[in-house]
Amino acid sequence: MPLLHTDRIFLRAPEPTDLDFLYLFENDTRLWPVSLSVSPFSRDMLRQYLDNALSDIYATRQLRFMVCLQKKETVIGTIDLFDFEPLHQRAGVGIALVAEHRGNGYGKEALELLVAYAQNVLQLRQLYCSVTVSNMGSRQLFEQAGFNQIGIRRDWLKTASGWQDVAEYQKVLA
Repeated sequence: MPLLHTDRIFLRAPEPTDLDFLYLFENDTRLWPVSLSVSPFSRDMLRQYLDNALSDIYATRQLRFMVCLQKKETVIGTIDLFDFEPLHQRAGVGIALVAEHRGNGYGKEALELLVAYAQNVLQLRQLYCSVTVSNMGSRQLFEQAGFNQIGIRRDWLKTASGWQDVAEYQKVLA
C-alpha cells in the first residue's frame, strides 16, 4: 500500500488554505464531546495552528493529516496522532469525517494509512483511542482495523444528554 494514499483518498499535511474548513469543523459543537473541546476556536487561533502545523512531531507530540478525496482533492476530514510518546513508542489516534462522507469506507482507508505511517515511519509499537460507547460507527471502524477493546471507563464524559461511557481501544503493531 502506498504510504499516504489509496485509489480513493490521500492524507496530507494541513495547509493555510484549510483555514475555512478547520474553522467550521473545529467549531462544530456536535464534535466537541469527542475532541474534549469546550470553547470555540477563532480564525486567528487556527491560523497560528496552521503556521505551526508542519512542526516536528517530536517537538509538538502531535501530528494532523487532512483526509482528502483523490478525484476532487476535497478535504473530507482529519486524522490525528496525539500524546506521541517516542520513548514508549505509542500514540493516540483520533479521526473525524464530515457527516456526508461517513459510512463510505473513507475512514477505514485513512486509518489504515495512518497505522502504516505510525508503524513504518515513526516505528511505533502501539496505538490507542477512546470512543464513546454510543458511537457504534467509530467503534466498528477501530475494531475492523484491528484495535482491541481493553476496557470501559464508566460515566467518563459529561455531555448535554448526560454521562457517557467511553470504550478504550489498543492496537499493538507487529
